[in-house]
Amino acid sequence: MPGTTDIQTSSALRRLLEARHHDPFSLLGRHEENGSCVVRALIPGARRVSIEPAGHALERAPGTDLFVWQGEPGEVGQRYRLAWTDAAGRTREDWDPYCFGPQLPADAIDAFSQGRNHHAQELLGARPLELDGIPGTLFATWAPNAERVSVIGDFNAWDGRRHPMRCRGSSGVWELFVPGLGAGTLYKFELRNNPRGTIHVKSDPYARRFEVRPATASVVEAPSTHEWGDADWMAGRDHWLDGPVSVYEVHLGSWRHDGDGRFLGYRELARQLVDHLRDTGFTHVELLPVTEHPLDASWGYQTIGYFAPTSRHGSPDDFRYFVDHLHRHGIGVYLDWVPGHFPKDAHGLARFDGSAAYEHEDPRLGEHRDWGTLIFNYGRSEVRSFLISSALFWLESFHLDGLRVDAVASMLYLDYSREPGDWIPNRYGGNENLEAVEFLRELNRATHGRCPGSVMVAEESTAWPQVTRPTWLGGLGFSMKWNMGWMHDTLVYMTRDPIYRHYHHDILTFGLLYAFTENFVLPFSHDEVVHGKGSMLGKMPGDEWQKLANLRLLYSYMFTYPGKKLLFMGSEFAVEREWDHERELDWARMQDPGRAGLLRLVADLNGLYRGERALYRHDFEGAGFEWIDCHDAAQSVISYIRRDGPRFVVVVLNFTPVPREGYRIGVPVAGPYAEAFNSDSAHYGGSNVGNLGQLEALAEPWMGRRCSLTLRLPPLGALVLRPAAGDAGEATGPA
Repeated sequence: MPGTTDIQTSSALRRLLEARHHDPFSLLGRHEENGSCVVRALIPGARRVSIEPAGHALERAPGTDLFVWQGEPGEVGQRYRLAWTDAAGRTREDWDPYCFGPQLPADAIDAFSQGRNHHAQELLGARPLELDGIPGTLFATWAPNAERVSVIGDFNAWDGRRHPMRCRGSSGVWELFVPGLGAGTLYKFELRNNPRGTIHVKSDPYARRFEVRPATASVVEAPSTHEWGDADWMAGRDHWLDGPVSVYEVHLGSWRHDGDGRFLGYRELARQLVDHLRDTGFTHVELLPVTEHPLDASWGYQTIGYFAPTSRHGSPDDFRYFVDHLHRHGIGVYLDWVPGHFPKDAHGLARFDGSAAYEHEDPRLGEHRDWGTLIFNYGRSEVRSFLISSALFWLESFHLDGLRVDAVASMLYLDYSREPGDWIPNRYGGNENLEAVEFLRELNRATHGRCPGSVMVAEESTAWPQVTRPTWLGGLGFSMKWNMGWMHDTLVYMTRDPIYRHYHHDILTFGLLYAFTENFVLPFSHDEVVHGKGSMLGKMPGDEWQKLANLRLLYSYMFTYPGKKLLFMGSEFAVEREWDHERELDWARMQDPGRAGLLRLVADLNGLYRGERALYRHDFEGAGFEWIDCHDAAQSVISYIRRDGPRFVVVVLNFTPVPREGYRIGVPVAGPYAEAFNSDSAHYGGSNVGNLGQLEALAEPWMGRRCSLTLRLPPLGALVLRPAAGDAGEATGPA
């Protein structure tokens, strides 16, 4: 056979036959060599191979699975099909993948390598397309230290020798167009590491869809066919800064189950959630991560698929329906997004090509000891392209209104949860992760620039300055930040028996010293009802009545305090047990009168908050808040004003179970006031202590104000009072 001796002795052919060649296209496919046309095909397990439609039979190179045909130039065109028969006598025919040239644009590869490609999912992953009218799928991945990369699946018996990919120079990007493959194809990448020759089988980091766990293959996903109907919502969603934002945090896997205890689909969840949210009045939902993840118990926080909604609840278009349906009903959708770490699962990002491609090689930089997870190398350009592309993909492709970035503190500090000597200082000797800081700034610039009206929310638990200030002022550029200090202090205070609360009064008032240094969200999240912390109801002291009264008071405090609001699912009707991701919420308990009353209270608080602009207009500014009295520790009472210019409401909170008769406070203007809200109303399950009818504020100075009002304070109760005349028209501030 012509050229057989050369083939057997060629170093390049030897690497190809040993499945370790970085550029199989240099040998396979159609080539013009020494005045002849040569076609080579490597098909393990084939008995006979021919070129169709010409019918040219390829000859086997002795002792190999390499088949060769040699003929006159022009006998075989640029595009041709191969037909082969396997050992079982089955015949298959398809276009030769190695007769197609490179498809990935060089400028897109360069941008990816420089960290500037913010739509890298259009470069890498699996994309169905047609080349010269021939349908197939273009596969691509980034594996900078691989010796050989192949795409494997059912279509080639998961054999990495069958479809080795082409490496695009020094970029570390590999690609291969495989004709005949389309949507629904299961696939992975097989990578051979150099120099050890270790084989790694990995899911696609850029996959748009995955098998339902515990299966781990990636799935070729067709372009979306969803027709969006939320144009009005998308055009008008940019009022979060001075508008009401009340968030219902949801873990879709345990919110509700179907009748057999299985996960509900995205479409059914959308319909049921809308019904519940319209009843309770929340403006937004925030989803615990739906990015694909292998372990249910991680709640989605150990992500594998940064471009794929979990298949537990359906397809990517099902998730698009979910978001669209909520938008059409006036409800925004935020998503927890986790760039802070990733799991070590063998099929995931960990040592993707046998080296620390996405993480750091040194575990002092690349591993979270507490969580057993790995840390992204934020200084690597390709990793920045990967993560920012993921964030933009969720905002653009799924119309999400914002991302809540998990565990930002773990990204910012090199010594986060580490012992001395177990971390490496930055180049200035400090503990700040300078690469992560710059990544977060770049992330926020990109999302705000490309997705107007979207928000980026930081879960950041330290005093890092200017988290929510613009990057051009030295800030990190987030829209909002969870107020973890307020949440912690408030729960510490509320868990005290009321008889001891007067000793801890400063815990209530301390938060106003920093309340306007950032754009804060007030979170009672999933983190507060797991790992032995008990439910929100279980934290409250006293008997059943007092527990519910305390919870009504706590929520009233949150809804009237400066900042946007967040409440975890089930807390709105006082579930008793701690959250369990494997069980749906105890919906039957919602029929209990006390819990039904709490649910009505949450709905009315949402209605009050959304309807009274003084409660949200200046959530992030001191102009929206004034103390009336923060010093009444003896009676555990605080009172304040929420204001929007001349319009204001008065809030009075009594943190003891003792009704306060004749309680006098200073107010801005004289005249009639009405009780707009009373958490102790019998409608909510309270004792109905309050102020019936109109109250009259007299022009008698008190507490440094021109006028005063005498009240009856309910036990463990909150009052919201509104001047009966509406806008008072009086200058702000005390007398």
